[in-house]
Amino acid sequence: MARKKVLVVDDDAKVVEVIRLYLDHEGCEVITADNGVDGLRLAREQSPDLVVLDLLLPELDGWQVCRTLRQKSDIPIIMLTARTTEQDRIAGLDLGADDYVPKPFSPRELAARVRAVLRRQPGAIEPITSAVTRGALTMNFLTRQALLDGRPISLTSAEFNLLGIMVREPGRVFTRADLIDKAFGCNTNSLEHTIDTHILNLRRKLEPDTASPKYIITVFGAGYKFGGKDEN
Repeated sequence: MARKKVLVVDDDAKVVEVIRLYLDHEGCEVITADNGVDGLRLAREQSPDLVVLDLLLPELDGWQVCRTLRQKSDIPIIMLTARTTEQDRIAGLDLGADDYVPKPFSPRELAARVRAVLRRQPGAIEPITSAVTRGALTMNFLTRQALLDGRPISLTSAEFNLLGIMVREPGRVFTRADLIDKAFGCNTNSLEHTIDTHILNLRRKLEPDTASPKYIITVFGAGYKFGGKDEN
């Protein structure tokens, strides 16, 4: 992996040092902050390639930091927190986080997830075509912009990649493992719940009726497929 700059925002000095050790080994440049205010400032000043963000921070919590960053940036964010309920996970991904790692965590797994998120950033996946239209949905893989009925859709990097994988091959059933491998660049089983949450968020943004989706279809016992028609 080319040398990347990673910002770690956590008020637990021991956690920060463990993360630094593992990411140093991956060849990353690691910068740190122990509160939300400094984390937000460093994100703006240092333009890191990725942020590892604890949620329970002093001065400004991680939810606010993530929300503020997402207003002006699509920088990848991995949330790191002791709050592990499904509702917390969904709320974090709704704010635009790319991944959600519960504490206590495996430093090796966190490093693998950092690699995976960095690998799937713009330029990591070469588009087969520059733009594809399926029904009312158009995806431009050069500008990484999605339009629905001619209007831009706000997608996180992970959501764009997942949707793009399915859009390129409408009708093909992708297992969760397929999507993890193609979008995240790894086959970590613990990422399966993240796929489901990203799919839920995509449906909220795409589907007129999430109870009866026409774009992202669940194939029970198998996975997901894209159902929009090709209008190219």
